[in-house]
Amino acid sequence: MPSFLVNKVKPELYERWLKRKAMAHVVRDRKRDRTCSVALYKEAIHAAVLNSKGKDAYTGELLHWNLISTYNNEESKKGRHGYKAGFALLPTVDHVSAEATEASFRICGWRTNDAKNDLSLEAFIELCQRVLKHAGYHVKKRG
Repeated sequence: MPSFLVNKVKPELYERWLKRKAMAHVVRDRKRDRTCSVALYKEAIHAAVLNSKGKDAYTGELLHWNLISTYNNEESKKGRHGYKAGFALLPTVDHVSAEATEASFRICGWRTNDAKNDLSLEAFIELCQRVLKHAGYHVKKRG
């Protein structure tokens, strides 16, 4: 168990989440004719979780790990956008690049993952910059 999840998430719940995320990404990547295994992806996703220290890799926000495996499709249908908005900081697994041929993941919130979609990190940052500039912000990279 990652140390930042001790006493926050039950180990069996984390293991279930990890396995389900690995399986989902394996299914997706096999459809893209990639060779992969659930065991390899579990290891890579767990490494990404450890590296995250519990935060969204792109925004730095603390993720709400207590939300893993709590999303309810029936409740979502009833609550629609309002229900899903409550899961903005639900930890999800993002492929660093949709074109990556190896298991390379980052952990981020559902909202961030939805916004990034299949963009590379560079394309995502460029999109964010365009959004901010259009909204009147000046964007300057820290040196």
